[in-house]
Amino acid sequence: YTVIAFGVSITSQVITCGQVLTFSDIENVMNREYIKDKKRIVVKIGSSSLQHPETGDLDYIKLEILVRELCNLRNQGKDVVLVTSGAIAQGKKTLKLKEEDINDENRIAMKQACAAIGQARLMMTYERIFSEYNPISAQILITKNTFLDEVNRYNAHNTFSQLFKMGVIPVVNENDTVATYELELDNDTLSAIVAAMIDADLLILLSDIDGLYTDDPRKNPDAEFIEIVEELNESYMEMGKGSTGS
Repeated sequence: YTVIAFGVSITSQVITCGQVLTFSDIENVMNREYIKDKKRIVVKIGSSSLQHPETGDLDYIKLEILVRELCNLRNQGKDVVLVTSGAIAQGKKTLKLKEEDINDENRIAMKQACAAIGQARLMMTYERIFSEYNPISAQILITKNTFLDEVNRYNAHNTFSQLFKMGVIPVVNENDTVATYELELDNDTLSAIVAAMIDADLLILLSDIDGLYTDDPRKNPDAEFIEIVEELNESYMEMGKGSTGS
């Protein structure tokens, strides 16, 4: 499948930089020629792209634009999957938690509790917006074992396949409430695994970063933008860091 990430188009082993895919460009992205012939599309959005940076509250305008474009793709007869972050962040916001409320002793339990609260609120918000455009949405919560266990992977594939036949748009997130190692699995990786599992033709990663840099440009002003990557070698792999929020 093709991956479009941070304004970078990856086809086979060659990565070429295209137009920066900031969120304001999502409508143009969804209507471009390279989407026309794609039958099955996975779109991933991260926590920071869902929220107002000033308050941490959900950005309903962004959400509405995203859902509208997904529904439009569904109306074109395409299979669409949304992989979303944001459950833990919304749980923290609902509980009015501060960073000092979470320590080494309660970190996992607190994040799981926040995920339980936030996932319900996040899905409720998505469902309200989806209902304005008629397509039905479904929630799928995945754990690492979903992919590692052959039977679970087969069952998950069948679930996705049946939802596609019914014209439903699956909304996927990690099941952070019942597992601990999923908390360390970022949704960029999750979306790639989902795309492979369902034989997607296109994976789009929506981010608040303009492209591939030698370092985090928000922390390092000397970080350099990398326009073209022709081979994924060790030097590029060493640039990888923990999630920047996306």
